[in-house]
Amino acid sequence: MTDNELADLSIRALKNAYAPYSGFKVGAALLTKSGECFLGCNTENASFPAGICAERAAISAAVTAGFKEFKKIAISGGKNGVITDYCTPCGVCRQVLSEFCGKDFKIITFNGKNIKAYTLGELL
Repeated sequence: MTDNELADLSIRALKNAYAPYSGFKVGAALLTKSGECFLGCNTENASFPAGICAERAAISAAVTAGFKEFKKIAISGGKNGVITDYCTPCGVCRQVLSEFCGKDFKIITFNGKNIKAYTLGELL
């Protein structure tokens, strides 16, 4: 799966985000090493920090399905779901990703026009 295809899937996931408090919607598409893709979106809760980020939602879905080896993740996000800048994982999500992925794990971000990629090692 190409980076562009994975970014498109992250946008699809973003559309399901539940963010009534921050208004910042995020979608993630996680690709396993065997080619399966899992989507996640952020889901906020009035009892902060009871919500979950899109990246961790995607990881949880993959682990629930029995997958623990990942190739790359794409993330899209923006205020009210409008993508205008690159959205990178928060510190907690970076830590969770590091539980399953090495420093060369690819993190794809999308600003609405262009893709920018990082490695997990760069962001840590």
